[in-house]
Amino acid sequence: MSDNKVSRQKPCHHCKSRSASAPPDTSTIHYEKFWLYRHCSSVQQRDRQAQKAGQLFSGLLAMNVVFLGSAFISSMIFNHVAITLADVWILLSILKVLCLCWIIYYLLGTSRQPHAVLYRDSHAGPIWIRGSVLLFGSFSILLNMFQIGYSVVLIQCKSMVEIVFPSIEILFICTQAFFLWRHSKDCIQVQHNFTRCGLMLTIATNLLLWLLAVTNDTIHMEIESQLRNETTSCTCPNTTICKVFQKGYILLYPFNTEYCLVCCSVLYVIWKNVGRRISHHHVSHIKPKFKLQGVVFGPLLGTTAVIIGICVFMIYQIQATGSAPNHQVFVMYYSYYIVLLPLMSVGAVIGTIIHALEKRELDTLKNPTRSLDVILLMGAALGQIGMSYFSIVAIVATDPRDLLNSLILSYSVLLIFQNITQNVFIIDGLHRQPLLSPGKEEEMKEEQNHEAYDQRRVSMLELGQEIRKVSLSYLHSYSHLSWKRRALREISFFLVLCNIILWVMPTFGAHPVFENGLEKSFYGYSTWFAIVNFGLPLGVFYRMHSVGGLLEVYITA
Repeated sequence: MSDNKVSRQKPCHHCKSRSASAPPDTSTIHYEKFWLYRHCSSVQQRDRQAQKAGQLFSGLLAMNVVFLGSAFISSMIFNHVAITLADVWILLSILKVLCLCWIIYYLLGTSRQPHAVLYRDSHAGPIWIRGSVLLFGSFSILLNMFQIGYSVVLIQCKSMVEIVFPSIEILFICTQAFFLWRHSKDCIQVQHNFTRCGLMLTIATNLLLWLLAVTNDTIHMEIESQLRNETTSCTCPNTTICKVFQKGYILLYPFNTEYCLVCCSVLYVIWKNVGRRISHHHVSHIKPKFKLQGVVFGPLLGTTAVIIGICVFMIYQIQATGSAPNHQVFVMYYSYYIVLLPLMSVGAVIGTIIHALEKRELDTLKNPTRSLDVILLMGAALGQIGMSYFSIVAIVATDPRDLLNSLILSYSVLLIFQNITQNVFIIDGLHRQPLLSPGKEEEMKEEQNHEAYDQRRVSMLELGQEIRKVSLSYLHSYSHLSWKRRALREISFFLVLCNIILWVMPTFGAHPVFENGLEKSFYGYSTWFAIVNFGLPLGVFYRMHSVGGLLEVYITA
């Protein structure tokens, strides 16, 4: 056992849900122990050293698992005879079964021990990221169902591994999604090292599943050959059913990579919180809530961008599903981005300047969730930035004077600049202390009045009076906000809506970077497939994560 329980007193019934602002008695704390530091005189010092050692050894476990899996996947790519895709699937299935065993043990054993969860990190696992786990998990389950159906239809030339692997994957996704939904905020205080190793094994497994999804183009190549009516070893007996499975598989494929990335980020926060004891000084007593007050132009411009984006997306999808998209559709698609990206960049730059002019203090308290947010924003932005540089090289080396090529070149340069400026704005905003509005007490009283009002039945006349009162309150709030805070809210809300539409378009099927043919012909199918499947999911994840960060900036402003 990696912990030293100071006392075995009977736990109170509310220990699991105890607020961090009311710290538990020290007699309930399980201090960590590690054999290398058994001679430390101080219990607290031994606990800190044991925590670092536990993180080191669990990290080494994950590193070795990732290297082993990466070696298998690389061998499959470069030597199809020695290591096959079935071999990689078997390895990953073993890892998933081990992860399932640990998750079930955590759910039924570790988390139910006395004083197991004395603290919960209020910043960890916000609703939008847990919702993303459920959303992407659901689409990943559908993807695996399509893969099973496709393999069953072609059972005469498919192995049983191609049916068993996605079946295990469905079970793994369901169990992991439930675990992350229920326990993403846990600061576990028992079985520290075993929990860390289980979490790191699960992170490593998700990383390997993501790596395989990025590099494995076997089914895509097979589907493309069938769609071009080329002769293949596997011919589908029922063309209609096959096309349904093929189109569904291609459409849902990016969601699986998204699911793996989101799960890794949540699991990492849980791993950082193992053994963490949150002091009541670390909990902010100011808990601002989301209110659509003090903003007019941001929602207006953002909604306009969303509506135009949906129209562009629908026209593009109609062209893409009917036949190969024509030249005009690509011009329209990239023109939309070329107009929108500079507006987003200008807004982010102005927001950063306003942050510099503000008198709000920086929040310097240790916060693993915020640290991870910064790392994820910087890391996820590399996907779009990397793809943009590959596109720039391909265009400059071919014909940059062509209309479509010049649009793609402009799009790539603007995308790089927009990612950088937005990251600076969000990261600066996340490190600012939240600030209450001048009329906070009046707003709280108004909220109470609204709640009391909702509980009673009203006539149409009273309803009209209430609507008028809310409208006057909104205008009053808008006029009393300082120009800096008002501008920050307008910019944040505009960027939230822009990032939502830029998340929706590639997530639900618009992939001109792969369909325009320029980079694919320059780098080759397999190489560009790997680049796109590496960069595109990161880009989608970046947009989704930016929405969460921008909402926090909006709320704290």
